[in-house]
Amino acid sequence: MPTIAIVGAGPGLGLAIARTFGVRGFDVALIARTKDKLDSLVTQLEAEGVTAAAFPADVLERPSLSAALDAAAEHFGGIDVLEYSPAPHSPVPGLTMAVPSEVTVDNLQPQIEYTFYGAVTAARAVLPAMREAGAGTLLFTTGGGSIHPIPMLGNVNAAGGALRNWVLNLHNELSGSGIHAAHIAINTWLGEGGPEGIPSATPEQVAPLYWDLYERGDQAEAVFNG
Repeated sequence: MPTIAIVGAGPGLGLAIARTFGVRGFDVALIARTKDKLDSLVTQLEAEGVTAAAFPADVLERPSLSAALDAAAEHFGGIDVLEYSPAPHSPVPGLTMAVPSEVTVDNLQPQIEYTFYGAVTAARAVLPAMREAGAGTLLFTTGGGSIHPIPMLGNVNAAGGALRNWVLNLHNELSGSGIHAAHIAINTWLGEGGPEGIPSATPEQVAPLYWDLYERGDQAEAVFNG
């Protein structure tokens, strides 16, 4: 069975992506901070006939993230698809929002660590085996502000923009190797209760985009506009 590892797995987009791949024959490795929440997701997926396992790790603690991905690869016999989309559903120490004129090194650095450095760490954990196999898919998620910045998210968008730039260049580097890297920008609010004037969508509406990118295997970027 092929395996997808979802970094930042939660009850929203992560679960929807897990279901999208799981019903198509993938095993699912779920990676996030809280073991109890991961175990709950595993129970839900297994009740639906999807083989899943939990590997707790914090993306801000890079050694623990690498170790979790190594453990997932050992458990399932490899990782064929990496999906990186951590989103703080509960407060993460050090993560705050700032408009561009109020961005400082101190409030930007945690966003870079969370969004960009975590993604680089995850990719480096799975790339050697993918290179050896000559196959693999790397999918990285940001908000639409990584392409069209929003003032209230000055530091968040800067980190997302850095990740986007790196993913597009990784795509260029890996072209022809059998390994596919792609960036997904979600330009809507996921779920209910979003800010006024911002369109919303359900995770179930977004998740098929990830499968489409995986199947196509050649597209560097996709934007979900609802």
